[in-house]
Amino acid sequence: MEDDNRHPGRSLSREQISDAVSDLGWRYVLTGLHTYVRVSSLAEAAEVASRVVAGAGDDLGEHLSADLRQDRLILTLQSAATESVTAHDIDLAGRISALVTELGLRTDARADTGTRAVQVLELAIDALDIPSIRPFWKAVLGYRDEVAGGGPEGALVDPAGQHPAVWFQQMTEPRPQRNRIHVDISVPHDEARRRIAEALAAGGELRSGAAAPAFWILADAEGNEACVTTWQGRDG
Repeated sequence: MEDDNRHPGRSLSREQISDAVSDLGWRYVLTGLHTYVRVSSLAEAAEVASRVVAGAGDDLGEHLSADLRQDRLILTLQSAATESVTAHDIDLAGRISALVTELGLRTDARADTGTRAVQVLELAIDALDIPSIRPFWKAVLGYRDEVAGGGPEGALVDPAGQHPAVWFQQMTEPRPQRNRIHVDISVPHDEARRRIAEALAAGGELRSGAAAPAFWILADAEGNEACVTTWQGRDG
């Protein structure tokens, strides 16, 4: 991932957002706030979600998405209007964490109980002529334009919020011997080095850390690339 210029209008810096929520058990990843609530059953996950929706505010539906599993409740906060984090999202994170604590549980985005840390997956496609190929990917995936930074070369997102966003990276010349689609894994800033170390131990190669901590370029044993990215190094 080269650089994230898709949300230039944010009023809060990425560092300010991260600092505001980290102690609450949330992590700022890509364009949203993410956390887990560990539960013992799907019924408990539903109960916690119900309590959060009832207690966090009337406009919660414009900001919160929830994924219920038998062992965890996955929560994401993001302003639907801008597809970015606002001061209100930060306030909601605090209110939700307080509600969860009242239930004897906690919000925790870390990988410390047998699962990975929160993360966001994106697919990046290298192209010489982005406007000519973008309509195909939009149609075949059933995606829509991203709200912020949309247009003929902007990212595409799943309207159901279930699958990875697709963005397009400008090529300057054909590179037939290089893979043209790669995966971006956006992780919490305090998770990146562990994830990279595990990938290298599993046979991977560090292709470049020149842009770290914004992103590191890794590759598998056959040269297929993936980028591990964080919010750091992108402000200013």
